Amino acid sequence: VQLQASGGGLVQPGGSLRLSCAASSGSTLNYYALAWFRQAPGKEREAVSCISARDDSTYLADSVKGRFTISKDNANATVYLQMNSLKPEDTAVYYCATRVEREGNFCWYPMEYEFDQWGQGTQVTVSS
Repeated sequence: VQLQASGGGLVQPGGSLRLSCAASSGSTLNYYALAWFRQAPGKEREAVSCISARDDSTYLADSVKGRFTISKDNANATVYLQMNSLKPEDTAVYYCATRVEREGNFCWYPMEYEFDQWGQGTQVTVSS
């Protein structure tokens, strides 16, 4: 499955953005774990959020809990990341990623190396 991320941009602190990640035409997300990672300048890529295919359980990094929400629309094969109360430290390139998840839960603590399909990044800049 190919992924296409969108929705990034420039926003002031305290603002909101919604990132979207659409799977290629004809794809279904029913058996895929879906994750968002981000990479800030000079830092390693980190997991932000993930939603499991098996039970729709979600993971949120401590730094975004209470501010970000992950959701998916199976009918449209799209996963979303709603980002509220954005902070300058949220500035990064955001990537969506996926992998087949028929056993286990890869969203319990998502690891970059476990996801084998990646979308292109979308830049999020939080600045006044």
